[in-house]
Amino acid sequence: MQLSEQEIIRREKLNKLVEMGINAFPADEYVVTDTTQSIKQDFSENKQVKIAGRLMSRRIQGKASFAELQDSTGKIQVYFNRDEICTGEDKTLYNEVYKHLLDIGDIIGVEGELFTTQVGEKTVLVKNFTLLTKSLRPLPLPKTDADGNVHDAFVDPELRYRQRYADLVVNPHIKEIFVKRTKLFNAMRTFFNDAGYFEVETPILQSIPGGAAARPFITHHNALDIPLYLRIANELYLKRLIVGGFDGVYEFSKNFRNEGMDRTHNPEFTAMEIYVAYKDYNWMMDFTERLLEFCATQVNGNAESTFGEHTISWKAPYPRISMTEAIQKFTGFDITGKTEQELFDFAKSIGIEVNETMGKGKLIDEIFGEKCEGNFIQPTFITDYPVEMSPLTKKHRSKEGLTERFELMVCGKEIANAYSELNDPIDQRERFEEQLKLSEKGDDEAGQFIDEDFLRALEYGMPPTSGLGIGMDRLIMFLTNNPSIQEVLFFPQMRPEKTVPQVELGEDEKVILEILNSQEEPFSLAEVKERSQLSGKKWDKASKTLTKNNLVKVEKIDENLLMKLV
Repeated sequence: MQLSEQEIIRREKLNKLVEMGINAFPADEYVVTDTTQSIKQDFSENKQVKIAGRLMSRRIQGKASFAELQDSTGKIQVYFNRDEICTGEDKTLYNEVYKHLLDIGDIIGVEGELFTTQVGEKTVLVKNFTLLTKSLRPLPLPKTDADGNVHDAFVDPELRYRQRYADLVVNPHIKEIFVKRTKLFNAMRTFFNDAGYFEVETPILQSIPGGAAARPFITHHNALDIPLYLRIANELYLKRLIVGGFDGVYEFSKNFRNEGMDRTHNPEFTAMEIYVAYKDYNWMMDFTERLLEFCATQVNGNAESTFGEHTISWKAPYPRISMTEAIQKFTGFDITGKTEQELFDFAKSIGIEVNETMGKGKLIDEIFGEKCEGNFIQPTFITDYPVEMSPLTKKHRSKEGLTERFELMVCGKEIANAYSELNDPIDQRERFEEQLKLSEKGDDEAGQFIDEDFLRALEYGMPPTSGLGIGMDRLIMFLTNNPSIQEVLFFPQMRPEKTVPQVELGEDEKVILEILNSQEEPFSLAEVKERSQLSGKKWDKASKTLTKNNLVKVEKIDENLLMKLV
């Protein structure tokens, strides 16, 4: 493993701690009695506290030092004084351990008492500290100059998503997104549980992928010697439970689709699906409005959220427009009764990329997606989808060729999908067979299997039922003003990390790195050059090697050229 100069120095400090008999990774319980938040909320002078957290900054001034400690609830100032910590003759704990062997990022426990500084800062006077974890890699902390300008902020999405652990430490405001995510799940559970519905779990590994039109991930079960699929949806299993006698079931499921990745799609995502017996899609629209208004209020404190330049109102009721009306409104074309060829020709005429594998449903979906979706900013129900687009949905009770289905659009994106569920096993078999024909035609998102067990379940009889699916990741994007799905997933899928080339450093480069490592603040370029005592030629070569390999950075601040470690 190729280590940076800073990583080497931290490991050397670790060895010195071991030599002093200090365990840098102790197993003992450290009893914490307070948090930075509780201290600030219930502050009283001279109160005894015991906290733990990460050392995020410090200003050493001889025998005293102000530092900043960060725990899961925030940050607080701590004051280290040599004579308070080392009351006897031995000053090693402060002079050696604190000043020279601790680093920014180390996790420590602190015992002390509270006081207020002359400038009004609530502070912990340290009486004793314990090293709980030695940080062997420096945090990507931003720097702030004398004018308050921030430099080297950790904002690169590629690094932030790949190293979410570092992102959460140095950008603690990111944690609020995930706090709100959990609030959303809790609110939804409360709403469902209060309505009397039952949370269940269904298989992730499935012998037949069903419940949606999507390309599955395929794996193999060695003991059974059969292919298995990661689920693309849990719909068909939840309906089996309605057949079995449950009046209402729901599940938060991890689903997997082996398709493209972009700002609103991750191959692994979380969906919520709920099925309620003796209901239809009209009831489900009312239910969905009330659900989302409740959730938005629980997450943000009111029924509004900001997304980009838009203020979204989640307050019920929401407008309702049929897909046929929407397409006619935004394209002037009436899809009613049109043949597959007519739809193909129209889509092509308005610049939509089409091919011969597309059936009527796919063509209509493309027309709506390209020309209509983006126009719906406020929550809007798009209703009554053509039968070709909805293989699991009941045919409309009064409109020929349509189904009782709705999707909820927000800011041009679909976040919910619901049906009056198809419970006629004969009709369902015919729909599956139509999907199979599309698959054989080349549509790799069409259903490639007929789920005989699901059809058998329907033959026992499923009561009239309405079902709803919500993309939880996309919903939390809209509730937290994040345009990228990667921002609301702790660990989004990433491309393989590029291997960092190893750098062979000479003695001249090591001299420069040693100078820069001797203090936390950047040096002036002239000072580093002077202290290195390198000739002009050697200095130019060594400094170029370090900057070229992204180990050292030179930047201009207030007319001064500063050199610092990257």
